[in-house]
Amino acid sequence: MPSYEDVFENNRKWIEEKTASDPDFFARLARGQDPDFLFIGCADSRVPANEIMGLDPGEVFVHRNVANLVVNTDINAQSVIEYAVAHLAVKHVVVCGHYGCGGVKAAMQQADLGILNGWLREIRDVYRLHQADLDAIENEDARYRRLIELNVQEQCINVIKTAVVQKTYLRGGYPKVHGWVYDIGDGRLIDLDIPFESILAKIQEIYNLGA
Repeated sequence: MPSYEDVFENNRKWIEEKTASDPDFFARLARGQDPDFLFIGCADSRVPANEIMGLDPGEVFVHRNVANLVVNTDINAQSVIEYAVAHLAVKHVVVCGHYGCGGVKAAMQQADLGILNGWLREIRDVYRLHQADLDAIENEDARYRRLIELNVQEQCINVIKTAVVQKTYLRGGYPKVHGWVYDIGDGRLIDLDIPFESILAKIQEIYNLGA
């Protein structure tokens, strides 16, 4: 494992490599950002957003937390969505979960985890919404993987519920909301093909904030 001091040596080498291949790299970054993507992912150290998407700094706006949740009362996540959509004009909002997610695994256990209880309750609520389908899956690992996918789906729905996403999409056709899962075991990004437009239409029957 790298030491604390190694990080600064690595940073020096990274700067040299970047400027050797692109002398204007940092000057260009300093002028501002214009990303097309907002990536809402898990804080897991094995899921580096830019790298798994093959994008450079400046090309993806990133928010990460335990188990990639989009909670209505989380001012951090809500502020990121507002800024990315209203001010950066991103075209795509991606909620990306990953197989092997420790947060989802913890939520499947019947245990008191202290301050984490309230956060993990959001995932347990996803389980409750889909309990019949999940309980029908006999294999525990398959059930775990399916809950990870369903959690992504429900967090996409939470994104679609926001006023800024509804209004901006109805006005200009963007952003579109996508749900992905990253497979740590082989590095693949999997598109869950979340039906954004049909979910938006259904959501607006109750949560219409786009007027």
